This record gives sequence, C-alpha cells and structure tokens, in this order.
Amino acid sequence: MFAPTPIWLWKSPTISQQRALCSQLGNVKLKLLYKASIHGFTGAAFHQQCDSQGPTVSVGYNATGHIFGGYTSKPFNQSGQFVQDDRAFLFAFKGEDLLKYQVINSNQAVKMIANSGPYFGESFALVNGSQAVVYSNPGNHYNFNAAEMHGDNLQLTDCEVYHVKGEFKNTDLEKPWRDIVWKSEKRVELMDSIKKYKPITSSVPQARILLIGPVGAGKSSFFNSINSVFRGHVTSQAIAGCSGTSLTTQFRTYSVKAGREGKPLPFMLCDTMGLEESTGAGLDVDDILSILKGHIPDCYQFNPSVPLQVEAHGYRRSPELKDQIHCVVFLIDACKVSIMPTKLEEKLAAVRRKAILMGIPQLILLTKVDEACPTVAEDLSNIYKSRYIKDMVQEVSVRLGVPLSCVVPVKNYYEELELDLKCDILLLNAIIQMLRFADNYFDDISDRYQNLETKE
Repeated sequence: MFAPTPIWLWKSPTISQQRALCSQLGNVKLKLLYKASIHGFTGAAFHQQCDSQGPTVSVGYNATGHIFGGYTSKPFNQSGQFVQDDRAFLFAFKGEDLLKYQVINSNQAVKMIANSGPYFGESFALVNGSQAVVYSNPGNHYNFNAAEMHGDNLQLTDCEVYHVKGEFKNTDLEKPWRDIVWKSEKRVELMDSIKKYKPITSSVPQARILLIGPVGAGKSSFFNSINSVFRGHVTSQAIAGCSGTSLTTQFRTYSVKAGREGKPLPFMLCDTMGLEESTGAGLDVDDILSILKGHIPDCYQFNPSVPLQVEAHGYRRSPELKDQIHCVVFLIDACKVSIMPTKLEEKLAAVRRKAILMGIPQLILLTKVDEACPTVAEDLSNIYKSRYIKDMVQEVSVRLGVPLSCVVPVKNYYEELELDLKCDILLLNAIIQMLRFADNYFDDISDRYQNLETKE
C-alpha cells in the first residue's frame, strides 16, 4: 500500500484515483512546488519554482473535469534540449481508472523549454508558451488518445507540479502523536465545558477571538462549522466559498448560540478580510492593529488601499477590555503550506509581531487536512497517526515561529449535509484551546494590574 500522498489540490479527486497514480511511483511523498493559479501561468514562474527539483509529477485540469499530466524522473531546466528518461510517462483518469501512456522515444522524453511549463517530448505540454493552454500532439514520443486524455479541451483551469520525494516507508505512525478520544460522550463533555466557560475577568462577557489567514484558508467556514456543532445541523451564516479574492469584505463579530433558541456562548469569533500577497490587496496590516486594540466596530467595511481612520464612523476612541482581542487564531490551508508566498509569510509575521507586543496569545489552525492527506480523508481519526500531517504541523511551527503545541489541525464543514462526530470533536477541541489561551491573556492583564498597584 502506498504512503499517504499529501497536498492534492485536484477539483474532485477520489482516494482511489490518488492510489492509482501513486501505485506507479512506489511509497512516495509529494511536495507541491508550483500551482499556476497562485504562481502564474508562465514558463518563468514554472521554472522558478521547479527547476533542479528532481523527479516530478505534473497535473493539469480543464473545465470539463479531466485530470491528466505526466511524470519524469529528471529535473527540469531551461537548456532548450531534449532529456533522456525511460521512466517518464503521461497519464489521465477515466473514472477511477488510471490511463498510463509510456514514453516511446525515451531519448527525447522531456524537452526543456524556457517559456513553457512541463514539456514532454514533442507530444504534450502544460502551460504551453506561457499560456493557460495544453499542447497536445500524439506522435513519436508519446502515443495517446487526445479525446480520452483531456476531452480535446486544451484550456487549463489550473496546473500543478509536485516534487516526488524518494521511498518513504511506515508513513502512518503506529501510535498517535497526540491523544484524542473519538466518542460521543467526549463531544458532550467538550460542549458542556464550552457552555460553562466564563472569562476570569468579570468585565468581559465573551472572549473575543480574531480569525486571520490567507484568502481561502477557511476563516468564515470555521465559524460556520462551530455554529453547526452547537445548532445540531450544518449551517452557513457567514459567507464562505471558493474565490481568488476574499469573500469577506467587512469586519464581522459572530456569537454562537447554544441551540436555535439558546443563549450566546461565552466567546465571539471575529472574522476579517483575507490576507493577500500583494500590496494594496486584502486586509491591511495596519487595520489589524486597530482590530486588536478594539477600535474597529462590527460591520466595518475594509478598504485595502487605505487603513482605518480615526474619523471613520463607529471608530472606538477608548475601547474597553471587552472590545479588544483576547486570542489571535491564524488559519493556514494544509494543502498550501509548502507554496506559501514569501510576501504572505512576511505579512503573517508582521501580524504576529503586533500581537506579541500586545501580549495576545496566538494559535494556528491547520485547515483542510482531509484534502492534504488521503488517509485522513478516509477516516478523520487517522489525523494524529498521519506522519504527513505531523510534518505539516512541524513545518508551520518553524515557518511562523510558534511552538508545536500552538498548531492544531482541524476540518471544517464545507460539502457535508450532516454532522460528523470526529469532525465535531476536532472543532470543539480547537475552541477549548482558544479559551485556554484567552484565559492566559486575562491572567497576564490581571498580573500587570497587580504589579502596578504594588508599585504605587
């Protein structure tokens, strides 16, 4: 059985499709190097991310739902020359079945074209001529049925390239690296614990938790998921979905009720506009400081090009402790950790520095773990047995500079119609950690006041 293959971002991949392809490669681990919808549909972007990276799998998608691509054991470069590779092949899926097209002329298996993406012989290329198109010419190097492979639709909706990393054995751990109880009684216990929680500072009725993350990381979906757990059915109060830009354009504060007619729970989730890589797009870092301090009112409309002004309607000039943020939660898509743009990472680091200066504790939620690891997709209780998820937690810890204990993997509700026990338990455990961190903040505030009183 092959090792769990991480970071599949296909539109609707099935576990059996992933297994079928990876069975051709052995027990491997894949690391995403290039995603055209993020890095750009250009040869320059492809080569910048993928040159000299060793064996790779390249995957293309089109609007008709076809999934196809190629494998080469040789590293890409920009020499303009053909490269010999008798292990290269092209592939496509027909339902759950893998269609494999072996290289015919192995001496010219791959061609290193500077202004294109992955280029297999003179037969097949993805991101051809720095355009979101496929070059398809069955012939001397690879012989395939074009209609079968990509339905004669040469327009790409996305292209991805993965580094194939060696033989990996024992990918699933024998023992969980974190202990967790997957029983309905545990869900009830966690829900009761959250309902009974009270901030240790009497002037604060609800712990305010700020959700921050890149576009598409799942901030709004996380609130919807928590709301679903306590409502007893899947809900969609906050706007969430798939988009290249943030669907959240306002600062929103959401209370979660204990049931449809229940009272608001003792915490509030604050949703923000998504962070984006480029300057002047997405949430402005200066606005985050205003949010942390409690200046920004609910429903404030973000303007990425202009930070919040003191004269803005609803601006709180003298916010109280109950208006401030008590815990910051960063949401990171597990599928995109390895391709997080440097500028986006720098923005996250800037936000962390602001929160640290204010003494606000921080937690990281690693989202979409089911999309990142097939064994977790098969059974969510495998999450703490997955070596890949553990590796991702460690990578996030290092890249963002937080302790491992501050990184919590979760799965949001986004396509389900019914609740799932294991999903609920992961989500509830995440809330418990947030409330514990908020209490740490209140303790720190209390200690500081006591020290000031002692000095006086």
